[in-house]
Amino acid sequence: MTVEARIREYYEALRAGEPLSPFFAAGEDVVKFGITERLTGFEEIEAGLRDQTRTTTDWTVESSNLRVVERTDHAWFSDDVAMAWTHIPTDRGLAFDTRWSGTLERRDGAWLFVGMHVSTVPEDAF
Repeated sequence: MTVEARIREYYEALRAGEPLSPFFAAGEDVVKFGITERLTGFEEIEAGLRDQTRTTTDWTVESSNLRVVERTDHAWFSDDVAMAWTHIPTDRGLAFDTRWSGTLERRDGAWLFVGMHVSTVPEDAF
């Protein structure tokens, strides 16, 4: 599987409400920055993603500018992603135009995220 296919598989798992932690490498040095949080180490990432999956639904994830550089055992990417979802506890819909970047490593034949950063520009930034 290519890195691009793996990233698109992650987007599809997000849309479908499937577990996301299997896409991340085990280890304390793995990090995931989301719009509102910083998760460090696999256990924290797993707990954060499990809570996200439990409390959200109706995901839309639209990639519009995925760029990938793939080497033998590591890769990096960037993307512009329109995201929307419903926060179940409040029944509130949220939507963001986001920027993604990250690093993956091939471990035991599988491409896994070792770093991911998702950010957005606040509407009132300009």
